Amino acid sequence: MNEQIILLDFGSQYTQVIARRIRECSVYSTILPYNTPAAEIARLKPRGIILSGGPSSVYAPNAPLPDKTIFQLGVPVLGICFGVQLLAHFLGGKVEKGLKREYGKGTLTVNDAKCALFAKLPKKLQVWNSHGDKLTKLPNGFKPVASTENSEYAAIENREKKFFGLQFHPEVAHSPRGKEIIANFVHGVCGCGKTWTMRNYLEQAVEEIRAQVGKEKVILGLSGGVDSSVAAALLHRAIGDQLTCIFVNNGLLRAKEAEVVQEVFGRNFKLKLQYENSAALFLKQLKGVTDPEKKRKIIGKAFVDVFQAATKRAGAAKFLAQGTLYPDVIESVPIAGNPAAMIKSHHNVGGLPKNMKFQLVEPLKCLFKDEVRLLGLELGLPKEIVYRQPFPGPGLAVRVLGEVTPARCEILRNADSIVVEEMKACGLYYKTWQTFAVLLPVRSVGVMGDERTYDYTIAIRAVESQDGMTADWVKLPYDLLEKLASRIINEVKGVNRCVFDITSKPPGTIEWE
Repeated sequence: MNEQIILLDFGSQYTQVIARRIRECSVYSTILPYNTPAAEIARLKPRGIILSGGPSSVYAPNAPLPDKTIFQLGVPVLGICFGVQLLAHFLGGKVEKGLKREYGKGTLTVNDAKCALFAKLPKKLQVWNSHGDKLTKLPNGFKPVASTENSEYAAIENREKKFFGLQFHPEVAHSPRGKEIIANFVHGVCGCGKTWTMRNYLEQAVEEIRAQVGKEKVILGLSGGVDSSVAAALLHRAIGDQLTCIFVNNGLLRAKEAEVVQEVFGRNFKLKLQYENSAALFLKQLKGVTDPEKKRKIIGKAFVDVFQAATKRAGAAKFLAQGTLYPDVIESVPIAGNPAAMIKSHHNVGGLPKNMKFQLVEPLKCLFKDEVRLLGLELGLPKEIVYRQPFPGPGLAVRVLGEVTPARCEILRNADSIVVEEMKACGLYYKTWQTFAVLLPVRSVGVMGDERTYDYTIAIRAVESQDGMTADWVKLPYDLLEKLASRIINEVKGVNRCVFDITSKPPGTIEWE
């Protein structure tokens, strides 16, 4: 990257949000552990450094502290919350426990309009606070430039060295003009242009893939989901027929999933697609199993076995490609009491045995989810794939409650396709996080025509979410619910009742199993 901002992570739950805000300014950002040596940071030639917030106190015995020589690299530094306390701690100021914890919305008063962070911003700003400690003495060369009700040092500056500190969180949505403050730092202070574009990234990613892979063969597990689809298209753009995609039909896919994948990637993109129809194997192993966790383990093991055998048939390959995203590879710092302190290890083809001697290619590991979608469009993938909703790894097995059988999967598949079709028809599909049908292991009495029926119940689930961590149920229009129920009951044999799930997450989960 020609221009980038380094973000040192001290355990804040908002670290990735800061990185996102920087990229929204069309500037590349890289998250590094808080203790990254200054020499390593210098080699990356950043235009600026941001110190994230965190749950610790700078005066605590086990406080996470950076390499102090980062302040001698000659680049601008912005400390946010815990980050501003670090600035003060290292440069001769003083931090103490506040008499009053400042949490939630606050009003920031800008006292020095010449401060570059507040260029073209009003004197009064709504901001979001979340801290217990506060600055009580500024380091030499610093002066206060903004205050809140509880802090005269809510924003500080050393204009000569281009060091800044903010006691509030500009990156969160509750600080409505916060993105402009970050933009003022990366553009106005650090001098970054707007060079982070998806077209530029595509060109650079192609070069990097070619440099890593050379003339070797690459295998990719293609699921039909957004991440693996974009990874496949990107790799194919870079290395053509050196890539072989393996698509496993486990019998638990959405309606026409196998046909769509083969059409888009095999016939349209002309990439080498190895189709493994293992539906019978998966369904046979799931026979009689009702426990959700057992289902997942059976599916996971069967996938590994099928995929391993498929790679041997694909021929010798040195690399395994995965659609790993940026949030999946960032190791949150292991600080005691930090709710974000866990290492993510999810991959699209996760759980592969160690005896599969591949080197990894992860062409999306620098991107967030919505950036992956933009890259997919840049690569020419259809909107139906780029913006499709998340789908669980175990497929319909977690939406067929109870035993998974071919007949039950077919009932659910048909009902689910009606839900998707109607949501698209009314323009709501791409506006919701997930909308799907669930087959309940409950049969009830109904009357259809002059006949008594004893059939299954379909539950309709529609949720809105930003990241899947929390979710709220979508208030679908009554006429849409009526149409969904009518079509499912009339068109899907084996169903005589529909219900609508109005449970949020928490207390429920998005999926039923």
